[in-house]
Amino acid sequence: MIPWLGVDDPFPFPHTALREPNGLLAAGADLSIPRLLDAYRLGIFPWYSEEDPLLWWSPDPRMVLWLGELHLSRSLRRVLGSRRFRVTLDTAFGEVMNGCAEPRDDDAGTWITGEMMAAYTGLAEAGYAHSVEVWEGEQLVGGLYGVALGRMFYGESMFSRRPDASKVALATLVAQLQRWGFELIDCQMSTSHLASLGAREISRAEFGRHVARLAAQPAVPSPWRLDEDGGDRMPK
Repeated sequence: MIPWLGVDDPFPFPHTALREPNGLLAAGADLSIPRLLDAYRLGIFPWYSEEDPLLWWSPDPRMVLWLGELHLSRSLRRVLGSRRFRVTLDTAFGEVMNGCAEPRDDDAGTWITGEMMAAYTGLAEAGYAHSVEVWEGEQLVGGLYGVALGRMFYGESMFSRRPDASKVALATLVAQLQRWGFELIDCQMSTSHLASLGAREISRAEFGRHVARLAAQPAVPSPWRLDEDGGDRMPK
């Protein structure tokens, strides 16, 4: 059994999360800005579908991408070097969330509900959520969004309307985050796609230690922008 949280109830300790389904910690509460910030500081995130109650997760192990371990294939390096795409930060957050909510080829549903969109738009307006936009001409063709606390970035979702567009978004973000002193991106759940990009699993306890250290560091002022030279898209 998992606890049902009232609006004022604190989160249970992450190590009390279920093993099956992996990481299910609690239900209930709300998606207010204070509640979401509290969750991310503890390594907890919301994830639920339209027909479910609000569910909170803290899986063990945790999938993360150390910025120095991003894997760029030879073909992706060619795309990055071609400058075919233009990349921006924090200029079209709502459009990026809508893109991430679009049905995928293998799944007609989405966990990015209207309630989630409203909550994360609020986080963006408060300076805690950020987007990466990939443009082909004036058309948005890919991107990603996530939450940042201090020098910790929590990835939420990405999308592509052109081959490699989301990978360009990730590579550009990684290069810029490295310049700002970030060390890793939380990828939440393990997938083969993330593993192909260099992400790997660490224990929940280790993840919690890194979050406590990095989230306590000074934040990068919002809105985010790429460095004036456009950012080195080849992560170091």
